[in-house]
Amino acid sequence: MASVNSFDAKNTLAVGDATYEYFEIGKVPGSARLPYSLKVLLENLLRTEDGANVTKQHIEALGNWDPNAEPDTEIQFTPARVIMQDFTGVPCVVDLATMREAVTDLGGDPNKINPLAPAELVIDHSVISDVFGTPDAFKKNVEIEYQRNGERYQFLRWGQGAFDDFKVVPPGTGIVHQVNIEHLARVTFTREVDGVLQAYPDTSVGTDSHTTMQNGLGVLGWGVGGIEAEAAMLGQPISMLIPRVVGFKLSGKIPAGVTATDVVLTITQMLRNHGVVGKFVEFYGAGVGSVPLANRATIGNMSPEFGSTAAMFPVDDVTLDYMRLTGRDEAQVELVKAYTQAQGMWHDPSNEPEFSEYLELDLGTVVSSIAGPKRPQDRIELTNAKNQFETDLKNYAQASNPAKVKDEDGNEFALDHGAVTLASITSCTNTSNPSVMLAAGVLARNAVAKGLKAKPWVKTTLAPGSKVVTDYYEKSGLTDDLEALGFYLVGYGCMTCIGNSGPLNDEISQAVNDNDLAVTAVLSGNRNFEGRINPDIKMNYLASPPLVVAYSLAGSMDFDFETESLGQDSEGNEVYLRDIWPDPTEVQQIADASIDSDMFREKYATVFDGDEHWASLPTPEGNTFEWDEKSTYVRKAPYFDGMQLEPSPVQDITGARVLAKLGDSVTTDHISPAGSFKAETPAGRYLVENGIAPKDFNTYGSRRGNHEVMIRGTFANIRLRNQLLDDVEGGFTRDFTQEGGPQSYIYDASQNYQAAGIPLVVLGGKEYGSGSSRDWAAKGTSLLGVHAVIAESFERIHRSNLIGMGVLPLQFPAGKSADDLGLDGTETFDITGITALNGGSTPKTVSVKAVKVDGTAIEFDAVVRIDTPGEADYYRNGGILQYVLRSLV
Repeated sequence: MASVNSFDAKNTLAVGDATYEYFEIGKVPGSARLPYSLKVLLENLLRTEDGANVTKQHIEALGNWDPNAEPDTEIQFTPARVIMQDFTGVPCVVDLATMREAVTDLGGDPNKINPLAPAELVIDHSVISDVFGTPDAFKKNVEIEYQRNGERYQFLRWGQGAFDDFKVVPPGTGIVHQVNIEHLARVTFTREVDGVLQAYPDTSVGTDSHTTMQNGLGVLGWGVGGIEAEAAMLGQPISMLIPRVVGFKLSGKIPAGVTATDVVLTITQMLRNHGVVGKFVEFYGAGVGSVPLANRATIGNMSPEFGSTAAMFPVDDVTLDYMRLTGRDEAQVELVKAYTQAQGMWHDPSNEPEFSEYLELDLGTVVSSIAGPKRPQDRIELTNAKNQFETDLKNYAQASNPAKVKDEDGNEFALDHGAVTLASITSCTNTSNPSVMLAAGVLARNAVAKGLKAKPWVKTTLAPGSKVVTDYYEKSGLTDDLEALGFYLVGYGCMTCIGNSGPLNDEISQAVNDNDLAVTAVLSGNRNFEGRINPDIKMNYLASPPLVVAYSLAGSMDFDFETESLGQDSEGNEVYLRDIWPDPTEVQQIADASIDSDMFREKYATVFDGDEHWASLPTPEGNTFEWDEKSTYVRKAPYFDGMQLEPSPVQDITGARVLAKLGDSVTTDHISPAGSFKAETPAGRYLVENGIAPKDFNTYGSRRGNHEVMIRGTFANIRLRNQLLDDVEGGFTRDFTQEGGPQSYIYDASQNYQAAGIPLVVLGGKEYGSGSSRDWAAKGTSLLGVHAVIAESFERIHRSNLIGMGVLPLQFPAGKSADDLGLDGTETFDITGITALNGGSTPKTVSVKAVKVDGTAIEFDAVVRIDTPGEADYYRNGGILQYVLRSLV
């Protein structure tokens, strides 16, 4: 498409020795009053205006943005780059490799399948805390990681060589979001376009919902499904509605003893209660300048937990100072300052933009908090934690049922409900934040000085987000104190938060299961959904790193830090948390003395090189991949099998059966779990049949390059409750192809339905598909033969992913649920009116008729949640990848 310049917005900017072309947003009437985030979108449209996908009218709509209107204008956003992690990145590369073959089959050029937007993949989701509590834990876990994942890593190394503009950060380096903010993010992007060097805002979408961590640096972007990310890599814009923007004013200062984690849990609760799904949140006001960049990143990271698309901080001196600290080139820092000032994007607290809605938090009112036992927004003030635990326990366990367990030295101890069996300093949210990481180290030092120890039943792990953390722990001397409490380095990666916590000790695991104990995990992460952290642990709590250490000393959630002692010192005095809590002034002094920009420069100088394991991987060559038919990790994707150049017309759905009837807050983790699985499950049976021993199963997440495992793992979360069955947990349903509809695994039933030519639907409640941007939740749903999901409401990413896989998202009439309408899931469904899409328009509703066994019918109009013309094109083509492939051929 030829570029158009309706607003005569091209200008030049000289910085140092370089001159850049840029598109001046001030040329668009109304731009000055826009929030920072919308200025970024406006520049994006000016630069990509082509008269077709992006028109003068789109740009004017953004300039004339009405903060109070409901979003109704679709725009096309073209991110500067795409960032991935390995769980979601492997299937992306599988799909790109498969597309190369499909293009050849359709008579096109396979080399056309190449990232047009730079793509970076950080391998951080595969390391598991198998070994812990020993000095060699990190080394051993890396060795096990390579043994388990060598096939996948070879495949990614092939991709790095086969595709242009695709870089891989090898294992053992850090967490994707931390590597992004510390090194990969440019803040202002530069690229040669048609022989001219352009400067524009750095934006990126990522295949992980916590991509929003970069919002703390002023980099707009958010998590998308792997499906959308592939399309963005191939130059497809992301279709979106101009959003409402919630202005969040920060004032005051954080009190002593309160951490950035406490602030973010407070903000999460406030914004979940306010309702920000589908909106941007933007922080403003005089208080913003006093929020350190690491705290901004911590807040940005939790955007998916409060439900917003993005959680933006504008660029200011704090941003530039962080860029310098993390070793960015001074010329780049100067460019960021000059560019944002030229564009009116530099933060000026006296010049308040317009917002759609307003919230305010006085940071001085924040108190120590945790969140749990199953949702990040369920904040609990620390002073009330014991009482709340005792209340919540009633949902997880009956009367107390203590078990006697012996440790490795033969000492016996009692294990009861609430026992903290896992205390983990982990995950991108907090490990990028030196203030909370150093506070954990100082608390450990103070505890060791008093003679305190972690309880013997607690699995303690430390998984920082980058090697820089280890550097400043070493330099400050805090490593020894953390190790004295059992917090040895287990790996650099997204470990506990994603379910890679590794097994508990056998004796503890057996005692928990034999006695049906409701034991707990405390982690410094962002996700604590049911069944996610560890299969033995029912209740999971988010907490700051120092509180993770504190709970390892307490050993139980049934504990009041105010009144109960953590133990005795050498003189027999009782020691309370207040006696060892770190002094924030001291933490800041340690940070100032032990962190410098040379650390970042040194660690990131060789970020793409990897260790000896990576260097010695045998790597295939060639521009198309040679699939190994015996591989159980990487298999050619089935999405393009039998695909024709012209799409078939879309059809109404007739005679459909319900595969699952589900309640509220069903997450993508319920739909497509990432963790471990057992031999008797369909995925386990498949691997055993293919010669894999259960000890080598690895996790669902690690096998996302194999659709055979992932289909069998869809709706297979051990805590899923399918309301077609009474009081049954796990991936089960009723199979109505059999007499009486007996209980069956969901995968087995789906195979029978597909063999009989019966389409399937899923019924859901509110917030269907919340949680991680997990593309397999949509891919698996599609490959199980599900044609439509009817829910009360959808989380943004999952809804668009369903369309991207050719599954129709429908909503019950406003205020109605499946139960309100009298649906129990035993009905046969006909959905008519879908064929209107063949005429090029999208119907607002379709007619649903559900017929019960006795012949009575329930009829209602369901709202079609295809929200943009672009989504309608994807659905008509059977999915986004088919649409892209046809457009390239």
